[in-house]
Amino acid sequence: MDILQAIILGIIEGITEFLPVSSTGHLIVVSEWLSVEQTENNKAFEVIIQFSAILAVIMNYKDKFSLNHFQLWLKVALAFIPIGVVGLLFHHQIKAFFTVSIVGTMFIVGGIVFLMVEYFYKESSAHVGDVEAITYNQAFWIGLAQIFALVPGTSRAGASIIGALLVGLNRKASAEFSFLLALPVLTAAAGYEIFKHYQDFNESNLLVLGVGFITSFVVAYLTIKLFLRFLQKFTFVGFGIYRILLGAILLFLAIP
Repeated sequence: MDILQAIILGIIEGITEFLPVSSTGHLIVVSEWLSVEQTENNKAFEVIIQFSAILAVIMNYKDKFSLNHFQLWLKVALAFIPIGVVGLLFHHQIKAFFTVSIVGTMFIVGGIVFLMVEYFYKESSAHVGDVEAITYNQAFWIGLAQIFALVPGTSRAGASIIGALLVGLNRKASAEFSFLLALPVLTAAAGYEIFKHYQDFNESNLLVLGVGFITSFVVAYLTIKLFLRFLQKFTFVGFGIYRILLGAILLFLAIP
């Protein structure tokens, strides 16, 4: 992987990790377009740019890291349990779904779900507008919804946001809880991959890793802030349409 490829993939990770469009799906597709092979060094690169996304959440929500927010983090931990258990038990089986055709299909399915949820959603009936006010019951149901994100192309952010909207959160609170829920999910995923590929973090690819890390962090940090501003005026309909269009293009290109 060269510097330009590192910058492009860092930008893709930073933009898509917290938007409901599937960062894994985009990275799979863009990596294929850039002819980036799945070598051990490149897998280590993916871990690094994912880790930078974790730091972007921490920097945006550093005020939440105190005992005053202990209850909130218990709810985040509860929501993490379902995907943590299922991901650990079926990690190897999930790898079989990492194909462009499956990503394209799940882009479309997720897009349709977003359009349906937005069609029936009424902001006035959303009872939770503050992420701190989420109940344990709501947190658990959001965690169950997040399990669908294990299928590439579904989107972790998308699944958790849909789950949050369905249990009574408004758009802003849904997005913020999804951001916070990313911390244990991405930490567990990155930690597991670091354990597997720690020997691939070496001086020969240090520059590429550094460029990817910085790019992903800066873009992810800005994306979180801009996404929340976006939701003050707009809905998720645009993301649903984008997912359907991109999914259709991917399936068309995947036809032999």
